[in-house]
Amino acid sequence: MNSAFISLPISGTFSQKRSRFLFRVRGEKAHEGDQQLAATQSHGVLSQKRYMEITGNKVVAALAGIENFNHVEKDDFVISLRTFEGGLERAKESGCISPAYTVLEPSKEVDPGYFQYLLKSKVFISHLQTTVTGIRDGKSVKFENLANIILPSPDLETQRQIAGFLDRETARIDLLIEKKRRLVVLLGEKYFANLECMTFPQDLPGDELVPFRWICRIAEGQVDPTSDTWRGRILIAPNHIESKTGRLLAMETAEEQGAISGKYAFGKGTVLYSKIRPALAKACISPSAGMCSADMYPIIPDKRLRPEYLLMQLLSSRFTDWATLESMRVAMPKINRETLGGFRLRVPPLGLQDDYVRTFAAKRSRFESVADKIRSSIERIMEYRSALITAAVTGQIDVQTYGKSGTVDRRLDAIQEEMEA
Repeated sequence: MNSAFISLPISGTFSQKRSRFLFRVRGEKAHEGDQQLAATQSHGVLSQKRYMEITGNKVVAALAGIENFNHVEKDDFVISLRTFEGGLERAKESGCISPAYTVLEPSKEVDPGYFQYLLKSKVFISHLQTTVTGIRDGKSVKFENLANIILPSPDLETQRQIAGFLDRETARIDLLIEKKRRLVVLLGEKYFANLECMTFPQDLPGDELVPFRWICRIAEGQVDPTSDTWRGRILIAPNHIESKTGRLLAMETAEEQGAISGKYAFGKGTVLYSKIRPALAKACISPSAGMCSADMYPIIPDKRLRPEYLLMQLLSSRFTDWATLESMRVAMPKINRETLGGFRLRVPPLGLQDDYVRTFAAKRSRFESVADKIRSSIERIMEYRSALITAAVTGQIDVQTYGKSGTVDRRLDAIQEEMEA
């Protein structure tokens, strides 16, 4: 092969071909009656209706007509706006898609099941990224970027065997991952089962319920995008917060996020609450001064209410159930300022608040210790899943014998034992 071409690490038993000989750009415009499709990294290319059913997310349909949209056949592959991060997406249905996407028609030498794994594998994405240096959000990978990448191209029967093997093994692995994620949720419910008793028990002497607006204020003031004052400061968005535990899982900086326009400033120790999809109960306390997305309320309680105790109330099922019900009154589930201002918070004496906060902190610490081990095992399993796909699609393992050898089970057992050690 020409050394100028980029080649994946392919087994010598597999034939190899450049992508341009396995795919061609489908140049058809939308057919009459085509349904609008959505290109997603998690579910492939599917109808907008089906996507909304699966995820609960809303998709804005094209209102000006679809004449300029591209036609897509089932089992085509689509170059999406995030292909340089997530690979190519396989079409699960026929229809049409925005002209911002490039549609690829596979040749007769392509088994869609096999190439679905290959074109989303880490090894393919890493090689693709070397051809698209400088790509940024809003720009798409072009067919020319991948046309000369040399791909494995075993015979169709081998492709089907590999796809079948990966279908079985990844399904088993995904089920195990889902069980572990569910275990984290159940552990959280166990550790925080008495959160309700600490936040909204039977009325106690000196206790009172106070409207939110009387005791808390939502910080105002957007960050000036032209100022360097906020350079390097943390940015917190709903996706950085663990649901129902108050734990901050990750942070970004303004530079990493790409823009600071529309962001709101907050100080250290501010309670942050996500107003979007309140059923998820996403709230935390900021570890330092920074900024948050417009999807969040920076909340500052007055001296009668500890921030940590306010956080406990925002995580409680009493508040979450109320907020969820209130959010159903609008198209996009969210809580507006006026509605939040009417919720009645419990304000016991500060000493009692401190006792509850200490109890909650101890429970959360124990929960996080166990949950972190489970999350670590999930990461290890996902790494193994990725490595297994790469090994299978590039011919580094013989799938006909690999599954029968029990290697997958032994590897998963080893990861489990490491977690329990």
